[in-house]
This record gives sequence, structure tokens and C-alpha cells, in this order.
Amino acid sequence: MNIRLHDGPLAELECDAVFVPLVGGAMLGQEAETLLSNLREAGEITGKRGELTILHEPKHLAASRLIFVGVGKTFDADQAFCMAGQALRAAQKRKFKRLVFALNDGDLVRAVAEGCVYGGYERPKYKSDDTFSAVDEIIIIAPEAEQSEFDSGIVVGESVNVARRLVDTPANDLGPEEFAEMTESMGVAAGLEVEVLGESDLEELGAGSLLSVAKGSARPPRLVRLAWNPDKVVNDSHLFLVGKGVTFDTGGLSLKPANSMEKMKYDMAGAATMFGVITAIARLKIPQRVSCILGLVENMPSGTATRPGDIVQAMNGKTIEVINTDAEGRLVLADALTYAVRKGATHLIDAATLTGAVSIALGSVNIGMMGNDHSLQAHIKATGNSIGERFWELPMNDEYLEPMKGDLSDLRNAGADRKAGTITAAKFLEQFVESKSWVHLDIAGTANLDKAQPNAPQGASGIAVRSLVRAVQTWSKGGLE
Repeated sequence: MNIRLHDGPLAELECDAVFVPLVGGAMLGQEAETLLSNLREAGEITGKRGELTILHEPKHLAASRLIFVGVGKTFDADQAFCMAGQALRAAQKRKFKRLVFALNDGDLVRAVAEGCVYGGYERPKYKSDDTFSAVDEIIIIAPEAEQSEFDSGIVVGESVNVARRLVDTPANDLGPEEFAEMTESMGVAAGLEVEVLGESDLEELGAGSLLSVAKGSARPPRLVRLAWNPDKVVNDSHLFLVGKGVTFDTGGLSLKPANSMEKMKYDMAGAATMFGVITAIARLKIPQRVSCILGLVENMPSGTATRPGDIVQAMNGKTIEVINTDAEGRLVLADALTYAVRKGATHLIDAATLTGAVSIALGSVNIGMMGNDHSLQAHIKATGNSIGERFWELPMNDEYLEPMKGDLSDLRNAGADRKAGTITAAKFLEQFVESKSWVHLDIAGTANLDKAQPNAPQGASGIAVRSLVRAVQTWSKGGLE
């Protein structure tokens, strides 16, 4: 799909459709404005979000169709992103091949470019009669739009789709080894330094927490480190992005119910998210040191699997009693966070589909956010809000650690009851960050779309990639402190 900016007149562009947001206007002239006013007065157009109004063979345009897209009362980056994605999916269904977006606000060109790529996402092909119809060309007209912003939108949109495709790939085709191989090849292509640690390497490091999760699977674990080290940096900070990559989660010997298991290929969404973020950072050449740690395992029940009641030792020396083998993500992240600290992290952000409790608390609307650095959390939240990705900060009082303290061990991986499960899991993780500036993102409720949206099919959402890339871009201008 070719997407480009155009600074010439709209009227001469031949295409299947010109998409115009109803709020925000476009360069359509008085005749179109009069027509639009008449349609509003007749009640044929309300302008509500997602509404599509198609006019065939519009006068004074070479386009075959003029399509007004309702965006609600305001046209901001969130609405622009969703509008573009919805338009792409509508065009695909109608087998359109050449589209034009007409805007009057160049400041929104990045969001529109991201939305176009997002809406054009093609899921992994497994159907024998797959009828996906890709759009060939998209032209965006936006006065005074900056080429760099447009280019950033394309890169970030593509990185979001990489994360989505990883999450949507079935676990039989994407285990820890395959995930590591893919991230290595794509990481090198993006300009990243890549280190892949195998099972023997992890044993030498003493990564008993992560290895305990992998013991039940025939597929060996991997720990992947990707590093972006630009020639010129603006500060001495070193941000580490850490992702939970459980490529399939049966719950281990604490087996999940059948109806809770079929979607568990998505339990590596945290790792997919962070991989998407760091590849975008490298491709955009952001002048900030950033590394990424991906803990990749498969959690299976077998005769070699970790048992409830077993005590394991994490990389940092802390002992953990495994109360529930389905609370495995925190065991993976414990060693991944420790490795990040050892590699020089000054700041840490982790992402994980960690707890079902976050869905009970926040549904699929907000990402659960916890940590020890309120200013960093506030920055991520504000960045996300500006583009329609919402984060909600949960408390981290010391009392929430009490259920995670062990009797025979330093820690336990699950509490005795279900109270504050999202927070107690975060307090467990906090024991492995060694007081570094740290934010934890629980994306269990937001990483997967249970039903299709106007701008996306059912499946992986790619949540948080856009926000974190923007947050790092901001930090690279003013530092992380």
C-alpha cells in the first residue's frame, strides 16, 4: 500500500473516493458546503462519530465518490486516527484501490497516516478462501503538513501492525524460538543491536524464576535484548522496555478452564508491544538510548512442569514460592527486569497481559498503570490521552505487598485471595527493579479486541505502541529526569 502526501489541487485527482471528515472541513468549495448544509437540514447527515455518507459522481471532482465521515463534535488526533482506519476498512470492503483524504489541518497528518496503516492491517492468512482486498494507493491532502510528521505516522503505524501480527499468529507457529528469530531478523534490519539468550545462558545467569515457567514445555525459552544506541544522545538516561512474552499460557498445572484458554496465544502481547515500540524508535532514529528485554516462554503442564508449592530462586537471589502456576507472567518479568537493571537501566517500563483482575477493574477502556515514578506515569498518561489511548493509575501503597510475602520464601507469586490482584502483582514486580524509575502497564484488558471495531478487525489491538513511541520522542528532547 503506497501512502503519500500531495500538495496539488484536489479536483484533478482521479480516485475511487475522497474521504472528508465532517468536522475539520476540507478544501471542497462553496458548492460542497452548500450541499452538506442541505443534507444536514434534511436530517440525512448528523455528523455522529463513524457515520458514512456517500455521494456518487460529485460535481467538480474527478473522484468517483465523495464520502463524508462523521467524527463527532471535535476533530482531534484520536478522531483522525479512527476516521482514517474506518475509511480504509470501508474501502477494502468495497474493493476500492485509490483513495484521497482531504483535510484542512496539517497538524493531524501523523494521526491520519497512522490510522491509514492501522486500518489497512492484514491479519495472518489461514483461510483457504481469504478475500482480503488491499488498497493500492492513498493520497493525503493537508495544508502545511510536515513531511517528517507524515513519515513518522507511517513508521509507527507499521510498527503497531507488526505487534498485532505477532499477537494474531497462532502459538503452533509462534513459540519462543520463532518469536526470538523473528525479532532478531527484524531488529537487525531496523538498526538494532540484538542478543538472544538460550536455556543454558539463562541457567548460567540464575534465571530460575523465568525457567520455572518454561519447565513444562518442550519448547525452550528465550530472553531477547534489543538495543538502540544512537551516535548522538541528549542525556545519559537509558530506558529499558520490558515485555512479557508467554507465547501460549495453559496455566501450567494450575490449568485454566477450556473457555479461558483458547485466546491465550495473546499472552505475549506485552513482548509484541515493546518490540513494536523499539523498532519504531530505531527506524525514526530518536536520539535516546533505549533497550528492550523480551522474556519468551511457553507455559504448559507436563511431568517436568513446576508444581504449586515449589520454591524457585530468581536472578536477583530472591526466593519465590509458586502458589499458582497460572500466575506465571510475573515470574518471567521478575528475571527480565533484573536483567534490564544489570544491563544499565536507569528507567524501566514493562508491558504485560498480567492479570484478569485489570479487566474486572477497568474493562477494555483503560490500561492499568502502576509504578514508583509518578511524573513518568503522568507523562505516559498525558501522551496517551492526546491520541486516544487511555491509561489509569492505580495505587501502590506498601500494604499491597503483604499478600505477596512468603512464609518459607522471600515472596510468593500469588496472594491467598483475589483482592487487588492487579496491584499485588505490580508490587511483586517492584521487588525486582532495585528502586529504578519504573512503570508497569497491565494491558490484559486492552490488548485484544473481542469484536471488530470500525477501524479494526477482531483480534490484536496494538495498544500502547503509539503512546510509548511519542513519549520517548518527547523524552529525547528534554530527557527522562
